[in-house]
Amino acid sequence: MQQSQFSSGDVIADRRADYAKMLDEGGEADAAAELMEQALELTPAWAAGWYRLAIYRERAGKVGSAIEAYRKTLLLDPEDIFGASLKLALLGDAEMPEQPPSRYVERLFDDYAARFETSLVEKLDYSVPQKLAALLAATGRKYSLAIDLGCGTGLLGPEIRARAGRLEGYDLSQKMLAKAEEKAVYDHLAQADLSLAPEASGVFADGAEYRADLITAADVLMYLGNLESVFAIVDRLAAPSADFVFSVEDAGEGDGFHLAPSLRYAHTEAHVRGLCSRYTLEVIETIKTTIRQDGGKPVAGILFLARR
Repeated sequence: MQQSQFSSGDVIADRRADYAKMLDEGGEADAAAELMEQALELTPAWAAGWYRLAIYRERAGKVGSAIEAYRKTLLLDPEDIFGASLKLALLGDAEMPEQPPSRYVERLFDDYAARFETSLVEKLDYSVPQKLAALLAATGRKYSLAIDLGCGTGLLGPEIRARAGRLEGYDLSQKMLAKAEEKAVYDHLAQADLSLAPEASGVFADGAEYRADLITAADVLMYLGNLESVFAIVDRLAAPSADFVFSVEDAGEGDGFHLAPSLRYAHTEAHVRGLCSRYTLEVIETIKTTIRQDGGKPVAGILFLARR
């Protein structure tokens, strides 16, 4: 995640924060934390500054003081746009949240929108859209209405456009939606929060229930954790015989999901199969594959094709 560059409102504090960032990028996390502490003496109510201090302290191996800074961040920012609650969970100071804060996810992707495709496709070797499209191609089906949940900048849209009479896309980030609109492949784009109940999510604001014969979710569910809300939305969207294709990060053996150090969630195959069964979706095919790189290492994922 990119750290927020929100200004503190104090020129000297901002300058010290900039120097701290340079020190951290040069591998001097301890010195960066010390300088960030000086910046926060001038602006003690700067939530973004406390988050940056927490990051530097954590990189310097000072877990206890990092936890204190994450707690301070959360105190100053109850909406948790920085995801401090996720960090506290990873450091063992809080229970794992079943879902990340919506404001955190929205800010994350608003910040990321301008460089999203360059970073994900060119640098992280992201190939989920092509792989999901190949799963659909193997079915030989054409669809009247496809709904791309968590469409982002629209990477999946061009891959499935020829298979769909109408294509709708929904995402939490308005800036991501603006990028998707530039592709001119979606018939309708709108903001939606997949962590909410169907009636509150926004997916049904301009469309009827049970209207889609194809629903997709590429690289989305790892930002949701507990998937009950998204499966409830899919349940209300899916027409008879509808296909649902999606990806998850692979949590390995067992039955459940966990929060990874990347601040994304990983789900086990058994857990996802259980959700499909409860929501009357038959799993037609699964493919285990690398879905991206992270820190130079492959991220294991699972692709699912399920049918109503």
